[in-house]
Amino acid sequence: MPAKLASTMLSRKFWPWLLAIAVVGVVVAASWLAERRYHRAELGSAVMAKTVCSGVFISQRAPTDILTTDLSGPPYEPLKDFKPIVDRDAKRVTASYCLFGRQMAFSCFIGTQTAIFREGLGCTLIHGTTEEALRAQSPGLPPPVSASDPEALWPEGERVDLEAIPPGIDRAALKAGVEAAFARVDPKQPHHRTRALVVVYDGRIVAERYATGFRPIMPLLGWSMAKTAINTLVGLRVRDRRLAPADQGLLPEWRDSHREITLDQLLQMTSGLAFSEDYGVDDTSDVERMLYFEDDMSAYAAEKPLEHTPGTYWSYSSGTTNIIARVLRQSFADEQEYLRFPRERLFEPIGMHSAVLEPDAAGIFVGSSYLYATARDWARLGLLYLRDGVWQRRRLLPEGWVTNSLKPVREAPNGRYGAQTWLKLDEAADSNSPDLGEPPLPGDAFYMLGHDGQIVAMVPSRDLVIVRLGLTRDNAWDPALDLAPIVQVFPPRS
Repeated sequence: MPAKLASTMLSRKFWPWLLAIAVVGVVVAASWLAERRYHRAELGSAVMAKTVCSGVFISQRAPTDILTTDLSGPPYEPLKDFKPIVDRDAKRVTASYCLFGRQMAFSCFIGTQTAIFREGLGCTLIHGTTEEALRAQSPGLPPPVSASDPEALWPEGERVDLEAIPPGIDRAALKAGVEAAFARVDPKQPHHRTRALVVVYDGRIVAERYATGFRPIMPLLGWSMAKTAINTLVGLRVRDRRLAPADQGLLPEWRDSHREITLDQLLQMTSGLAFSEDYGVDDTSDVERMLYFEDDMSAYAAEKPLEHTPGTYWSYSSGTTNIIARVLRQSFADEQEYLRFPRERLFEPIGMHSAVLEPDAAGIFVGSSYLYATARDWARLGLLYLRDGVWQRRRLLPEGWVTNSLKPVREAPNGRYGAQTWLKLDEAADSNSPDLGEPPLPGDAFYMLGHDGQIVAMVPSRDLVIVRLGLTRDNAWDPALDLAPIVQVFPPRS
């Protein structure tokens, strides 16, 4: 049989099978693409629902402002095709992907996600539960106390006397440093997008400024600065003798080598647990899945396998902080007592009356990321650390807690990290500047740092706390170089 004829007969015999395989391949590929597109729609909807909910009901911002600033530009361009629906009466925000753009409301129904607001608890995405069940968590909580006495001088109250700057401080240089933090340094570069700046010297606010649309009474998100607040809550619980840094077997679901992890290792980010800390609305990492898909965020992080022997490897992980929040929860017999704890034991005693620490749908605080507070209240938390855990001559944190929190973790690169607190800034910020001296900031400075350029800088040698809140995603803000002109206005303590 000629080869050409045999080939023709063979192809006629098998072409239906080849066609079937091809069709199946196309269907599988289309299904995978559709599933991935729907997954991205769910992620985008969750990001929008949560961000708008907290922005509207905690910060009291307009939804349009949030959409055109917080949820626009890199990496949030895909969100231009998502639409939020704000129900102010029900205190609820629902967001969906729109097939034909945000203006075509009839096409906005894909990947719908909902977040609800509860007084004192902020906003929570509804995952693995119902709105009714979530609202049932909060009735026993007392309403937030009123703000500090407006006539009392900060930090006891809200009155700020900017004219009472101590002698020897160069007022012009201080003003220039503050203004520079809000300026567009290079016309060709993006704006700093600083929203709030507060400078505290010798326990008093000596400089303060806000961007248009932002006010001293507006709580703003600190992102990972919340981690230091969680460290503070652990310190309070240690003082209650309900927790200890050396505790092991922290979670009942942990078995085998997981039980060897200590609370101190969690605080220092040396648990050895696997966790991906990458952000981007197109590719879901562990941190994004945790924050936007999981009803029980700490359980998700706690289920991660061990990649390293506990205590031998440092890895920054928001999941680790949420595990700490879960350990905190287990130290209370009552859920309501746990939910009241931050306000009753930390926020009220130091005057952080604006502070809202948001829980997930399982009722565990999202200590990695979701603490809202005014710039002045963030400064109060910084002042507590600057004063070694003492507030108005009253010791709140155990003696030595702050000192131990500021000990460099041996496994962290260049001793950059302590316990849920940064001891050094990133490599670019640590670089020397010929104009500002070597280095830009004093070596004893330590920091709360958060996504998009949030920072509370505490400088013991200058008796200084500086809070900067903003929205910087493009490296236009260098915390060391941009804060140095302010820091250097103040003389070192003798």
